[in-house]
Amino acid sequence: MRIQVLRLTAALLILAGVVLAQKKYTGPRPPKPDVPFLVHAGKLVETESSTATESQGKDGTIYTVSGATSQARTPTAEPIMIFQSDKINPDRLSLYKMEVKGGSRSLVIPPAGKRAKKDAVRALFLMVTPLAPSLFKVEVNEVIGDGEYCLSPEGSNQVFCFTTY
Repeated sequence: MRIQVLRLTAALLILAGVVLAQKKYTGPRPPKPDVPFLVHAGKLVETESSTATESQGKDGTIYTVSGATSQARTPTAEPIMIFQSDKINPDRLSLYKMEVKGGSRSLVIPPAGKRAKKDAVRALFLMVTPLAPSLFKVEVNEVIGDGEYCLSPEGSNQVFCFTTY
């Protein structure tokens, strides 16, 4: 019993030391809440905010954003974003690759329960890390190729678009 108490005390002291040793976030902060900003060498680049138009197609729900490309661009294959949360929960963001067709960007989400095609759209892996109260780092946690991408809060047609090149 005494050994367990000593081990628990030691573990708590180590944990307290780790918490105290953590650095306070000193990087750039987004000028707007609820908009992801791409991190570029200490600068923040605002993602393109838009509302996707929703329609139904034979393969599922189609979400379309006007314009063939986003003005927010990054050369990074695993982009990092800083996000100041006010109304949007960053854990509810999903990232999708969009296709460019007819001067617009779109993606098709198959209906629930329907078997998706082999090359169907899927949400890409994100990792959300708290930096400070209401401030988060959102990292794409897999290598993504060149193209058009959008982050979208779950259950919303709001999108935040960017291009990788």
